[in-house]
Amino acid sequence: MNDFSRRGLLKVTAAAGAGAVVVPGVAAAEAPGASAASLGTGGVKCPPAKLTGRIVRPNDPNYAEASLGWDELFVHYPLVIVYAQKTQDVVNALTWARQHDVALRVRSGGHSLEGWSNVDNGIVIDVSELKSAHIDTSARTATVGAGLDQLEAVTTLAKKNLAVTTGTEGSVGLAGATLGGGFGFLTRYLGMACDSLIGAEIVVADGAECAKVIKADLKDHADLLWALRGAGNGNFGIVTSLTYKVAPLKSVTYLQATWDGIGDLHGVFDTWQRTAPVSDNRLGTQLEVHRNQILLFAVLAEGTPAEARKLLAPILSVGSPNVTVQVGNWGDVYAGFQIPTEEEPANWKFFSQFTRKPFPKKAISVIASFMRDAPTDDSNFFTQAFGGAVRKSPRGGTAFPHRDALFYSEPGAGWGTRGVPDSGDALTPQAQAWIAEFSQALRPYVDGAYVNVPNVGMQDWETAYWDGNFDRLRRIKAKYDPRNVFQYEQSVPPAFC
Repeated sequence: MNDFSRRGLLKVTAAAGAGAVVVPGVAAAEAPGASAASLGTGGVKCPPAKLTGRIVRPNDPNYAEASLGWDELFVHYPLVIVYAQKTQDVVNALTWARQHDVALRVRSGGHSLEGWSNVDNGIVIDVSELKSAHIDTSARTATVGAGLDQLEAVTTLAKKNLAVTTGTEGSVGLAGATLGGGFGFLTRYLGMACDSLIGAEIVVADGAECAKVIKADLKDHADLLWALRGAGNGNFGIVTSLTYKVAPLKSVTYLQATWDGIGDLHGVFDTWQRTAPVSDNRLGTQLEVHRNQILLFAVLAEGTPAEARKLLAPILSVGSPNVTVQVGNWGDVYAGFQIPTEEEPANWKFFSQFTRKPFPKKAISVIASFMRDAPTDDSNFFTQAFGGAVRKSPRGGTAFPHRDALFYSEPGAGWGTRGVPDSGDALTPQAQAWIAEFSQALRPYVDGAYVNVPNVGMQDWETAYWDGNFDRLRRIKAKYDPRNVFQYEQSVPPAFC
């Protein structure tokens, strides 16, 4: 295979000068504030709610597509899917769900990696069509609808030479990534995605069966904003818009290096882990190990190719990698390394982990051993350098706790043909066993886990995701969702439960 990446979305050779892609309906505009007006009932009872927006039911021809998430390993059959077109549609859907006593789940990009944004015989409230972007260049703020995916957000902001941290996969929902923490190539430069979140519009449960809209920022509901910064995915309500403090970014240098085979793994990995987390804060790097290749991806914000090569010289001096370099607007570069979803494997399983001390040789040997026996070429071991701006919390703090990590990593298995039912069934037992054994073998060298890459079988997930912040999250949950309306397999329960 010629293309490899974490979840298949980074092209090993990006198309130089690829144009920014913005989905129709997403326009960058000079505008001061957020969207829908605040609503609320205050009473115990509400008038009977009616579902509004774009409604998809089981007898509709597009139901199968609408009910399928990005990871086709998980299949659910909801009673109804509501694609909200405005905030009031979310209010109506949440009220309807409560009045009819049906289970509900919240979905944006559909990338929930355990399938938790979907549910059998319940309602899925999908915010992916809440697409808007209002940018105030003088204040350097951007208020965006919760339906933007990361590609839309990056390219829209980049048209005005602005940026926030996002993950690398363009089809992932911006809201979901941010509310779980959010990291990518700009993390060491700008901090976590949630660090730039300064406000949110969120629909919460109200009384016994109602719903209302509130605004959370550093002045109003500051405790909720803190919780949304790292624990906001479906725990407290339904976020409909997000306001970010954005940063200027005119150009980046994007460097890719490829080593054939994994014979150089010890040298590459050890050099990377000892240099990348302490390098110039402008440099963000990701390392991927496949069964027949090692890949390094690097972005240097506001830097030149010569600077990038100098900063990466210790790693690039190991073996004889093939190196390519591209300079351009961040939106163009980001769009250039995306791969269409239809070209990715259908099924995926990941285990997330953080590392606070460099891996010893034995740990690197574990990676090499498992990658040689990987079930598919798409399966990989992915790492992201931390350090830099990650170590500094923003004003108001965040629920994301893993700021002292050297790097984040995840073994990942990908298999099956997208859009072909049951195509991966023969490989599923092998892939699932491989990823579980791989993760277990690394446990002595890692700790914690990332809530955006959950594991349904994890023990002590509460502290793995949020460390010492979990008790505070439970108290905030009791304040904003005392009836535990927003719940799923690993959701935050109210403090008195």
